[in-house]
Amino acid sequence: MAEIVLGVASSHTPQLSSGVEFWEDHGRRDRGYSLLGRDAEYHAYDEILKGADPRIENELDPAVWAAKDQRCQESLQELSRRLSEAQVDVAVVIGDDQQEMFQRDGTPTFACFLGTELTDIPPDAERLERMPAGLRAASWAAHSDRPERHKVCSELGRLVIESLVVADFDPLSFIEQPAGRTLGHAFTFPRYRLGLAPETPITPIFINTYFPPNVPSARRCYQLGRVVRNAVASWTSDARVAVIASGGLSHFVVDEELDHRFLSALERSDSEALGALGRKHLRSGNSELLNWIAAAGALEGRNFTLVDYVAGYRTPAGTGTGMAFAYWE
Repeated sequence: MAEIVLGVASSHTPQLSSGVEFWEDHGRRDRGYSLLGRDAEYHAYDEILKGADPRIENELDPAVWAAKDQRCQESLQELSRRLSEAQVDVAVVIGDDQQEMFQRDGTPTFACFLGTELTDIPPDAERLERMPAGLRAASWAAHSDRPERHKVCSELGRLVIESLVVADFDPLSFIEQPAGRTLGHAFTFPRYRLGLAPETPITPIFINTYFPPNVPSARRCYQLGRVVRNAVASWTSDARVAVIASGGLSHFVVDEELDHRFLSALERSDSEALGALGRKHLRSGNSELLNWIAAAGALEGRNFTLVDYVAGYRTPAGTGTGMAFAYWE
């Protein structure tokens, strides 16, 4: 029978891959966003700035940024090492699509691809040139420099879909990549930054975390993870399977209290606390916690280890990313 041998979770923010010299550029973009504050309401940048802790200014020193970036790179290396040593045959990647594969013609709450490969289609030169400098510098972590095919384990994908249907979920299954659409950064990041071997097929599980109205609850995502775990256990294969959660934690306003409360619940394997996280707090970039919650359901009963948590502040208002790296074994 197939076996889950490792779980991995990692932030995938451009801050991790642009180089620290572009953190200021990322911060400039924050000033134009409608930002989800720590009160779980949306505010303009200037409103967030008025209520910010003045001590955040100390977090913006270039030397502080460099030290934080080094910790992040070391954490990515640790996750990459564990993935390599686990010698997995398949990786179940749980992530959110940000209008890369699914657009206004339809965004499913949950989806799984049942074909044999998905293609990462990089932006063309004109689009790349229009990108903000920080995003352009980090694009190598989301896209190859040419169309790149990613093998997909359709056998496990079909088993996941069948198991979800039996468990009264209503997932979308699809076998053809829509023309002009690309595999999203949540699913390419494990390959390009965590070192998942090119020959290792993925089983991508898409969760609509970002786009209302059909965003699932935290409790529903945890239940989905449990179904994935049971699907793997029922697979008549001797495959070694990894479960990878991609994204998070809080952004675009760093909410350390929320992040630490969330990580503590993972360390305690507290499914009730994870399931009770409210929808208002799980919006905008914070919504990617749902990917981690689904992975926690799939990895229930295993020991959770936090490699590091880095509060990646990049403006005086406290915008940035709560960057976290963890594994289950």
